[in-house]
Amino acid sequence: MRSRLCAFGAVVLLAAMPLASVRAQEPARPDHAKVPGVVIAHSPAASGIYLGSPGIVVLPDGVYLAKHDEFGPRSTEGTNAITHVYRSTDRGRFWGHLARVEGLFWANIFCHEGALYMMGTSAGHRQGHCVIRRSADGGRTWTRAKDKNSGLLFPDLSYHTAPVPVVVHHGRIWRAMEDEKTGGGWGHMFRAFILSAPVDADLLQASSWTASNALPRDPGYLENQFRGWLEGNAVVDPDGRIVNLLRVNVEQDSRVAGKAALVRLSADGRTASFDPQTGFLDFPGGAKKFTIRYDPKSQAYWSLTNPVLGRIDRNAGSIRNTLALLRSKDLRTWEIRCILLHHPDVARHGFQYPDWVFDGDDVIAAIRTAYDDGLGGAHNANYLTFHRFAGFRDLTMAASVIDPVQGN
Repeated sequence: MRSRLCAFGAVVLLAAMPLASVRAQEPARPDHAKVPGVVIAHSPAASGIYLGSPGIVVLPDGVYLAKHDEFGPRSTEGTNAITHVYRSTDRGRFWGHLARVEGLFWANIFCHEGALYMMGTSAGHRQGHCVIRRSADGGRTWTRAKDKNSGLLFPDLSYHTAPVPVVVHHGRIWRAMEDEKTGGGWGHMFRAFILSAPVDADLLQASSWTASNALPRDPGYLENQFRGWLEGNAVVDPDGRIVNLLRVNVEQDSRVAGKAALVRLSADGRTASFDPQTGFLDFPGGAKKFTIRYDPKSQAYWSLTNPVLGRIDRNAGSIRNTLALLRSKDLRTWEIRCILLHHPDVARHGFQYPDWVFDGDDVIAAIRTAYDDGLGGAHNANYLTFHRFAGFRDLTMAASVIDPVQGN
């Protein structure tokens, strides 16, 4: 169900660096002592540049790569988006900066058929092409998406995505995407679709890819509280069919705050369909971005999410101060297995957009983190952090960092 691992030739090891910073050195020193996990990168709120779209991958030689992009009021996300790649040779203890990639935003990072890829957009909202970039040297250098033969998959603009997973099934590689081609503001404009290509195709060739129809939101869904769907997961369901399981954003109504949407796809990948009577399912943390992966050993689907534990006094999509491990046997019924991270403050702390992979009996994750840094804290996300959750299959609520009944 997962892509075949890529195989690189000899790679020169980088000297591990204790901390890679996106910004130039600030006059005041940041204090990372209280930040959970391992700090990969930091950008203080005063810089006006925030760290988004975390991604992580394990290479065949055991090297870890993590990435993020830059967003925020002083970033160039709308004109020349910037993505940074980091490298660890000691299982995530120390990280060094590896690459600065221009013209790439909201991308996932993955291995496939002997190469490393990042797939996303070229810029932010309504400014980005759908692009894919390739590295043949372990992430140091990357191709540029200049035309239909080099990774520019559609000639038009207005595409959206996140570091969502790819899955290999029935001889094809599958990935969810959205465009922004309807009216309205954030959420309203998203239309969900799935891309796929033969596993042995040249993924930089636009002609290799097949796109399904794009499904717009219906504002009448969920008792007229449906704001939009986005950041979908291509997943193989228990019946062996590709589906797209999407984040669901709603208005203030707490009755429908923890939902995900399951969109079905035809076998040829061209037709997506949604039944509002059966397509919405209860999913703790479904109002925020999540990644779903299938584990053959446990025969279960797993995810890391930001559930809302207590009373909702704001839009559920903004409550990100808790990180939980979820499990499902059937892709429809989900249970919280363990609360992994938590901070009692909702406004300025968060463990957002967790991207993760299996690493033997562990889950390793790269997280867009908002946390105290001694420089005024975070407006949005001032850290990229690395985490290892050991023995994930055996974790239970008894191992949680808090008593979940205490709320947010």
